[in-house]
Amino acid sequence: MATTADIKNGVVIEFNNDLYQVIEFQHVKPGKGPAFVRTRMRNVKTGKTLDNTFPAGHKITTARVEQRPHQYIYKDDMGYNFMDMNTFEQVALPEVMVPFADLMKEGQEVTILFHAETETPLTCEIPPFVELTITYTEPGIKGDTATNASKPAIVETGATIQVPLFIGQDEKIKVDTRTYSYAERVK
Repeated sequence: MATTADIKNGVVIEFNNDLYQVIEFQHVKPGKGPAFVRTRMRNVKTGKTLDNTFPAGHKITTARVEQRPHQYIYKDDMGYNFMDMNTFEQVALPEVMVPFADLMKEGQEVTILFHAETETPLTCEIPPFVELTITYTEPGIKGDTATNASKPAIVETGATIQVPLFIGQDEKIKVDTRTYSYAERVK
């Protein structure tokens, strides 16, 4: 058994007879009253997020999960198909288990979380930054703005990302997958 002191980003816990992955947490110590831990968790089966507050010292049950490297191969009517980098076995995951799927391109390495006791895949995690090529964007007009402005750009995977005005078509950019935003231009 673990306590709320063991809560960290990315840890998978059993809550309400389901598995949840902690997205973010905050330990709060108010001036009056007992301390508590405020969490935002994502259900690993449905992908829905849930906000919950645990009292400090509350007992929680952590789930044993394994992270295994996989490579994204293709998408079909069954969902997204991945290949294990070590055993070369293929795994198909439904769309709800693959967040930010529109930022993945074929051949990209991802991490799939498996429940250690049941050997079932839980969720897919893509790297925090991916490099993508812009396929379409409107040309930016010089002197168009007084402050930093952005414009929509469609990348090679079909996702629409807000980019600065100086970014043009066919340029490679680095995208932050956690915030779905432009990070920098790639040389």
